[in-house]
Amino acid sequence: MNTTSVPEVAVSPVRIGWPATGALGILALALGTLQSVVEPALPLLQRELGVSAAEGALIGNALLVTGAVVTPVAGKLGDRYGGKRVLVRLMAVVSVGGLMASVAPSLPVLLFGQVLQGVMVGALPLSFILVRKHLTAGESQAVIGLVVALFTGGSMVGMLFAGPIAEGLSWQWMFGLPTIAIIVATSAVARLVPHDPPVRSDHGIDWPGTVLLSGTLLVFMLGLVTVTRDGGVPPLAVGAVALVVAALATGWVVVERRAASPMVDLRMLAQSAVWRACALTFVISASSGMVLLLLPQMFAAPADGYGFGASTTDIGLFLLPGAVAGVLSDSAGGIVARRFGPRAVVVVGAVVAAATTTALASLHTAPWQLVLAKVLTASAAGLGTTALLAGTATAIETEDIGIATSLLVVTRVIGVALGAQVAGAVLDAGSEPVTGLPTESAFVVGFVVSGLVAALSLLFVRTKEKGVRA
Repeated sequence: MNTTSVPEVAVSPVRIGWPATGALGILALALGTLQSVVEPALPLLQRELGVSAAEGALIGNALLVTGAVVTPVAGKLGDRYGGKRVLVRLMAVVSVGGLMASVAPSLPVLLFGQVLQGVMVGALPLSFILVRKHLTAGESQAVIGLVVALFTGGSMVGMLFAGPIAEGLSWQWMFGLPTIAIIVATSAVARLVPHDPPVRSDHGIDWPGTVLLSGTLLVFMLGLVTVTRDGGVPPLAVGAVALVVAALATGWVVVERRAASPMVDLRMLAQSAVWRACALTFVISASSGMVLLLLPQMFAAPADGYGFGASTTDIGLFLLPGAVAGVLSDSAGGIVARRFGPRAVVVVGAVVAAATTTALASLHTAPWQLVLAKVLTASAAGLGTTALLAGTATAIETEDIGIATSLLVVTRVIGVALGAQVAGAVLDAGSEPVTGLPTESAFVVGFVVSGLVAALSLLFVRTKEKGVRA
């Protein structure tokens, strides 16, 4: 690949200041808010639109599927044509989706709006491109952590205020207000963030590779959504989905190896800094996804047994400290990685997560124990995954920042989704035949499995190798 981006960046005097960084951060905050309003308001949306629980689940899943498919494509286009250029256009699509959702009269219109909003996940790697091209490696790590933290913080804002907005105004305003903030923040980004020059290449976009990777992710995510729905699917269907995913992935690898300018340079993907970061992100996120499902279920379990009989509002308040810890750890992940290196952060986080979830197997008799566990596991996951993102962004060539970080973002999404599925399967397997409720022993098994998954992170961190360097 014939590119000239690295020398250009090395001598470029253009830097982004705090106003531009603030615009990227506010945009991340608004995007995080918009993507999180559906979950707490799902029962309300089902009543207002007159749809079933299965149909209502499509509202949240549509965004998840689109995000997983679009993110690597957006990252690659940002690498080639410039992060700012692609980001602004992507936000135009998100804004249209948000406005559609804010006036949706029926489920199909709302679903289409959610599909368009799903491209917002691609904003993160595009922001990373801009940050990395206009700041030093150390500064980039800190700012990347800030952007991720604000996106996570936006999720908390959406969770907390979706209900009051829907009840005080209407459910349409849940989508309308964040969309207005996105439009304003995008205008600020367009005005304040310097243009990053496109990377010149003798070859066009690898569309066959793009289509195959998108198809692989699409089939995988749709299969995951189908498997995790109530009742699941027959084992034969699960095997068929796995076979199709494997065939598409194999075809993608073959195409990428032969392409003159591949969408994902497999040599880049084979670098220790990248493949180890992907593996670690997946394992950390899977363990976090299990906790994400297990704790609310235990809070909601009847109080006459091992549970606490908490209401939806109570559960939200119990989980709030963990959400705050997640925001703080995301913002600190880049800074801590810059000071101690991603490897050290991941090791400490894995030990904390494994010890915490294993301890929960025997210490879950009081709400404060679960609240503390959520704080510790959220902190460990936030520090670890953000440190890996920041470390990867500074360990590879600048022309691959978008695609490399977007793969990590997608890996994080998939890890959380699979972790939640494993936790759900554990609870279903250990449910009471009469009541259908999970037994206490099922939660014990779930916490132990989550701890073992977290401990797997240590297998990817070799003592004599730095792996992902700061």
